[in-house]
Amino acid sequence: MVTLYALDGCPYCEAVHDALADHGIDYETIWTDPLHSDRNEVKRVSGQRSVPVITDEEHGVTMAESENILSFIERSLA
Repeated sequence: MVTLYALDGCPYCEAVHDALADHGIDYETIWTDPLHSDRNEVKRVSGQRSVPVITDEEHGVTMAESENILSFIERSLA
């Protein structure tokens, strides 16, 4: 299962959403709090509070930074 932690209106999150959708990858989105200091679930999962963050249980991957995520989608999920 792929999970995307995202913030509504975040262009980096939208790029990841678009890549997942373009490749037909099933995923769940968890919408995060706009306040950086309130993103405790993101911090628990990834060790930091910025988004986007993606987790992929099948590949044992948790990663941040949209460019890294987009590369992972192309290499491993597409």
